[in-house]
Amino acid sequence: MPDTDVVTLHALAIRHLAFEDLGLIGPLLQARGFRVDYLEAGIDPITTEAVLTPDLVVVLGGPIGVYETDAYPFLTAEKDAIAARLEARRPTVGVCLGAQLMAAALGAPVTSTGRKEIGYAPLQLTAAGLDSPLAALAGRPVLHWHGDEFAIPEGAVRLAETPGFPNQAFALDDYALGLQFHIEADYRRIEQWLIGHANELASSGIDPRQIRADAANFGPELAQAATQVINTWLGESARG
Repeated sequence: MPDTDVVTLHALAIRHLAFEDLGLIGPLLQARGFRVDYLEAGIDPITTEAVLTPDLVVVLGGPIGVYETDAYPFLTAEKDAIAARLEARRPTVGVCLGAQLMAAALGAPVTSTGRKEIGYAPLQLTAAGLDSPLAALAGRPVLHWHGDEFAIPEGAVRLAETPGFPNQAFALDDYALGLQFHIEADYRRIEQWLIGHANELASSGIDPRQIRADAANFGPELAQAATQVINTWLGESARG
């Protein structure tokens, strides 16, 4: 007979672009006993009830800005739902646009920088970052792919920076983690990113061959470190 006492945890990922999914994080969550569902932004209704109830919410990236609510009206409801979840201190991870939405939901400004940070490059961890789950990323190049930046929300701790982008990650107690960089990106699927963002790469003068080579070079060890980061954070947040 099945064990009726086993409780399945529920993880909800809010996805804005098909290939920017949970990537490396998906199998990790399933191995920890999570049932993983996706909420497709712009298609599925993003309600406070849907976002508030899961044991874990991961808000993923996308090529739009938090401030573009006139062009993408669903962002308003999404930010409001994230704000309600954070107010309830429910475990939440944000990646790139997801981290920007979290910051905005916490009252911090999110702005365009007028420049791009795209490709693999190392983080510089703050003292707090070195004493956080991000410690596993120290000295390792990670995948950056953004032109916007968030300010650190009031009460949150700044964890990482890169030259010209001082706010790369923040944590709020043990329930919220915002990452400007793409910890979830699977190096074995980098070609989807290169195809999907081909116009942005071309307009920014970035050679996809360099990103492809860096993914092959840095990806395997980075995947192990990324898994360690998320596993450690989940343990600290007492989820999974």
